[in-house]
This record gives sequence, C-alpha cells and structure tokens, in this order.
Amino acid sequence: MLKSSTLLVSLFLFFNLTAQNDSTEQLKIFLDCNVCDQTYLRQNLGNVQFVRDQGLSDVHLFFVTQRNGSGGRSYDVEFIGKKEFEAINYKLSFSTDSNMTRDDERRKILENLKLGLVRFWIAKGTTDEVTINVPTPENEEEKVEEKDPWNYWVFRLGARGFFNGQETNNSSNLNFSVSARRVTAKNKFSFRLGFSENKSTFTFDGEDIVAINNSKNLNVSDVVSITEHWSAGVFGSIGTSTFSNYELFWRLRPAIEYNFFKYSESAKKQLILSYRNGLVYNDYIERSVFAEEEETLFQHSLLLGTSFRQEWGNINAEASFNQFLHDTSLKSYGFFLGANIRVFKGFNFNVSGNYRITRDQINLPAGDVSLEELLLQQQQLQSGYNYFVSVGFSYQFGSIYNSIVNPRFNF
Repeated sequence: MLKSSTLLVSLFLFFNLTAQNDSTEQLKIFLDCNVCDQTYLRQNLGNVQFVRDQGLSDVHLFFVTQRNGSGGRSYDVEFIGKKEFEAINYKLSFSTDSNMTRDDERRKILENLKLGLVRFWIAKGTTDEVTINVPTPENEEEKVEEKDPWNYWVFRLGARGFFNGQETNNSSNLNFSVSARRVTAKNKFSFRLGFSENKSTFTFDGEDIVAINNSKNLNVSDVVSITEHWSAGVFGSIGTSTFSNYELFWRLRPAIEYNFFKYSESAKKQLILSYRNGLVYNDYIERSVFAEEEETLFQHSLLLGTSFRQEWGNINAEASFNQFLHDTSLKSYGFFLGANIRVFKGFNFNVSGNYRITRDQINLPAGDVSLEELLLQQQQLQSGYNYFVSVGFSYQFGSIYNSIVNPRFNF
C-alpha cells in the first residue's frame, strides 16, 4: 500500500512539473491595465502565459490611458522586457472613440498587444504559431486625409431613473443631462446642462411625509493651451439647488495653471498649481445665517495637485484652499491622498483619504433645522469638517500562472 501511494505521488509530481516546464516555454506576460477586459484577453491572446506579478514576467505590459476629445481613450502601452529581454523596451500608442462598442475597444487592444509582442516572440523563438497579415501593394488603398464633418465636436444626451420602495416608503431619483465638448491640442471647450430630482415618500400613521430635493445647473468652461507648461481658462456656472438653499446662483472665474512637468507627459506624471479668482452670486431660498437674502462676492482658490503612475503603482494627491475676499475668515481647506504601491513581489499597499475643513458655508439658512429635515436630509447642515479614510493591503502567492478562465456562476 505504501509503495502504491509513493508511486502515485511520484507520478503526480512528474506530471505537475512537466506541465509547469511546458508552461514556461511560452512568453510570460504581466498585464498591468485597469480598464482592459482581462477575461477576454486571456481567452483570445495565445502563445503566452499570463502571470500574477510583474516580477515573474518576461514582459510587463504597462498601460497608461487618458480620456480623449472624442469621448474615447488614448492608450500608451509600454512593452517592458524583463530578465533576458531587458534590452527590449518600446511603446505603442492608439486611440478609441465614443462610437466604439466595448467589443470594438477590446478587439483593438488585443490586436495592438499581438503587434507589440511580435518582437518578444522572435527573441523567445516561439513564432511557429504566429502569422502576420499585411496588404499587398496592389490591394493598398490610396491614403486620403479624412475631414472631420463635426469639426471635433462631441455631443451627448443622457437620462437615468432609479426607483425603489416597500409598503411604508418609496423613493425615486431622476437625472437628465445634455453636454457638448470640443477638444483640440490648443483649446478645450465644454458645456453641460443637468437636472436631478430626489423624491422620498414615507407613510406613518396613515399620513404621507414627502421630501423632494432638486437641482438644475449649467456649466461652461473654455481652456487655452499657452505653452507646454502654462494654461489659462474661464469657468462659469449657473443653477439652483433646494438642498443647498439656492434659488439661483452663478459663478464666473478666470484661472491660470502651471504644470511642473510637460503636459505631454500627463498620462504618467503631473504636478500642477492652479489659481482661480472671480465673482460669486447667490440668491437664497431662505435668509442665510449672515442675514442675507442675496449677495455678490469675490472668491479665489488655489490648488496643488499631483499624480504619478509608474510600474511600482500610482499616487494621486491634492491640496486646495478657497476663500471669500470680503471676509477672509470665510475659507476652507481640502486635502486628498490616494496611493496603490507595489512594495514587493505579490504585496500591494493602498490608502486613500480626504479631509476638508469648512469655514465658508455662507449659503446655510438661518434658524433651526427640524428633526424631519435632519432625518430626510432635505437641507445642508453646518459642519466644521468632513472626512473619509480607507487603508488596506493585499498579498498574493501560489502558482505564478493565471491564464485559465472559468466564467461559471459569474452572474
């Protein structure tokens, strides 16, 4: 019996090691992409083994993406060779647009990954199953520069409704929006009109208690590129909000921004300092805590923000300051930090948090808030600060391969 068990264990180890060695014959890749359909890529990208950590890979596929003017994404994919492939390191760039379906996008990503991996397959010597199709000279169509009939303008209409309830209460949320945007290298213009309404109904002792909050807003901005480091813009908005006690408000603030790095590197790193200064007009539904029914004020703000995305992870941080100039004691401070850091193989640390000190709530209505208004959140309340904090880590170990996809019971 003991000999039989030993034989079974030996056979298991033999076949397991054989399978492991066969797997290592293929190119090992680490897919570092937050917006990719990883299941689709694992199912459709052959001649490779996907591994769970960049330190175990032959090639690190490092994706950096940004939203582009058409509403799609611009992709920069770095093919970073590891181990014996360290000498191979290059980048492929491509874009998607808002007319593409999710399937169109993932197919385009897949085709570019295949193209980018060819050089590594050649170096690895695993090209037996690789084929490349290019048009023959007689089949090539004459390249004609396409003119954009929309002149870079992108328009969007949106509507969304949410409804839920039970015997004693129900609620609904409605949102409508219209937007227009035109983005070029020299200028970025955007326009957005929105409406939202939240309605809650509670039944108690045969009586219905109804709470309604709604808001309407129009936001317009125009930003001009000056140099690789400087930008200028104008930001305007107008609207109403029952929750914030605005019968009507409008804002008009010019701004200037400086990026310590070049804007062309913004997908990977940014360190910006921006300043805004302009007019604020408020017409209140109820008289404010400062006994004002309407007022026009000057307000300025300063923001320092940074973002880095590298192989070791990403960091986003921001510090902001807002102040009314007619009374400099009316001010607020905001701080944000978000980071996801790869400390060592398999171990990642993440932290995010926001803290805001508020001393500028001039829109709060005078008088006491009723218990009903407090519980139903019909009105903004005075608060000297607000915050959120999230801290965590993850550690992964075990088999280095993760190419197998099993979609059962994923719904």
